[in-house]
Amino acid sequence: MASGDWTDHQNDAIVADYFAMLADDEAGQSYSKAEHNRQLQAVIGRPRGSIEYKHQNISAVLKGLGEDWIPGYKPAFNFQASLIDAVARWLAAHPAWLSPDTRLSLAGSETLSRVRETPTLWIGPPPTLSNALPPDELEQMQHIARRFDVAERDARNRALGRAGEERIVLYERSSLVAAGRDDLANRVRWISDQDGDGAGYDIASFEADGRPRLIEVKTTNGWERTPFHISRNELAVAEERRRDWCLVRLWNFAREPRAFELRPPLEAHVSLMPTSFQASFNG
Repeated sequence: MASGDWTDHQNDAIVADYFAMLADDEAGQSYSKAEHNRQLQAVIGRPRGSIEYKHQNISAVLKGLGEDWIPGYKPAFNFQASLIDAVARWLAAHPAWLSPDTRLSLAGSETLSRVRETPTLWIGPPPTLSNALPPDELEQMQHIARRFDVAERDARNRALGRAGEERIVLYERSSLVAAGRDDLANRVRWISDQDGDGAGYDIASFEADGRPRLIEVKTTNGWERTPFHISRNELAVAEERRRDWCLVRLWNFAREPRAFELRPPLEAHVSLMPTSFQASFNG
C-alpha cells in the first residue's frame, strides 16, 4: 500500500468516487460504502482507514463550501491544500453541481415546501458570542469560502433567498401569535416580495410590545460563519434605524435550518470589505 502525501491521481479518484456516492445518496439510491472503499483500494493503493479519513476530509471541504456531505463521513479538518485543488477540478468539470439556477435552486424550493409546515426555528447566539472553533479549522473553512466565493453564490441564488425570507415571515407571525399578538401577526409584511427590493430590509415585523422590527434576511446552506453580501443601502438603513433593524442569518438551511440575529453596529460582529465600486466617467 502507498504511503506519504496523496498524489493528484489519488485525490482525483477519491473525489470522483465521493461525489458518485453523494449523488446516489441525494437521489435516494442505495450504495455500499464498503464496496466503494474496496474498489478504491485497488485503484489508488491506499488502505481502508486512510480512505475513510480522506472521505471525512472531503466532507470538510464540502462543509466549507456550504454543500451537503455524505452522512456517516463526519467532516475532518487539517487536510492538504491539494485536496481542495482536487475538489475544484471536479467541480470545474461538473459546473451544474454548484449552479444557482439548477441544483441549489432546487434545494431551496424543496426546502420551502417543508418550511410551510414547520414555522418553528432554532435561534441561537451569533458566532461572535458563542464558543469559537479551533483556529486551524476556522482558517481552513474561511479559505474554502473565499476560494469558491460562497457569499456571491448565495447572493445569486434567488430561490434560496426567497425560501429563507418566507421561513422568517412564518416564524415572525407564529411568534407573535404565541405571544398573544394576533393583531400584530396579521400586519407582518414581506416587503421584498410585496414592494420589491430597495427598502434596506426584507420583512416589516413587530416586537411583542408593538415596536417595529425591520428584518434583513441572509440565507445559506453553509455553516454559521459562511460569509454573506450586504448592500450599501442595507448598511445605511441599519445605521439610521439602529433600534428597529436587525439581520437574521439563516444557515444550514437545506438540512436543519438554524438562525441567529445581528444588531447594529454590524462591525461589532463582522468585518466589512468592499467588493465592488461604481465607476463614473470623468468630466
